[in-house]
Amino acid sequence: MLNVIEKVLDDDEVCQFRARLEQVQWQDGTATAGTLAREVKRNLQLDEHSDTAVALGNHLLRKLGNHALFVSAALPRKIHPPRFNLYRDGGNYGAHVDSAVMRLPGTQDSLRVDLAATLFLCDAADYDGGELEIEAGFGVQTIKLDAGDMVLYPASSLHRVAPVTRGARLAVFFWIESLVGDEQARALLFDLDRSIQQLAPHMSAQDPALLRLTHVYHNLLRRCAAT
Repeated sequence: MLNVIEKVLDDDEVCQFRARLEQVQWQDGTATAGTLAREVKRNLQLDEHSDTAVALGNHLLRKLGNHALFVSAALPRKIHPPRFNLYRDGGNYGAHVDSAVMRLPGTQDSLRVDLAATLFLCDAADYDGGELEIEAGFGVQTIKLDAGDMVLYPASSLHRVAPVTRGARLAVFFWIESLVGDEQARALLFDLDRSIQQLAPHMSAQDPALLRLTHVYHNLLRRCAAT
C-alpha cells in the first residue's frame, strides 16, 4: 500500500529545514549503502549524527507522532532516525531494495523494516528528474511531490530515484517497523480506521454503529499486532 501524506511540514517549517541544510557539509552517499546498493547509488547525504540531522529529525518525529493519517497508515512501533539526502548534477539511485532489518543507531536494538518514507523538501517544479519510482503488484508508481509532502510505501518493494538533470532534489527519508507486520492486514486496518475517522464527526460518540466499528477495529488490531 502506498500513501501520500500532504503537508507533513508546513511552508515555514520547510523554509527552516532548508535554511539549516544550506549550511551543512554533505558527504558521499555510498558510505551508508550496502554492498549491492553501493554500485547504483549516486547522491549526497548528511552525517546522521550531526547536530543538524538530529535536531531536524527529532522535529519531524514529533510532528509525525501527532499526525493522525501517518499513525493510522503506519501503526509505528519503531522509527529509524530520519536521514537527509541531496541529488544534483545527474545524481540518482538505481533499483534497490531496503535491508529487511536495521540496527537502531546508538542502541543494541534492531528494527524490522516494514515501511519506507520519503518527505520532499523541494517543490516538484524546482528540479527536473528525481522521481521516486516504486515497483509493486499494481505496476511502477512514479512519485514527485511538493515540499512538505511525504510518501509512505512498503520497504519490500524495488525502488529507484531517477537522475536529477536540473536543480537539486532535497529530501528526508526513514524507515518504520509497524505494530502490524502483515501488509494486507495493515491496509485493511487503515481503511477501517479512516472510515471511522470520517464518520465520527457526523455521529454521536455513543452511536451503536460507531461503537461497533470502533470495537471491531481495536480487536482486529489486537489480533494482528506483533507481540
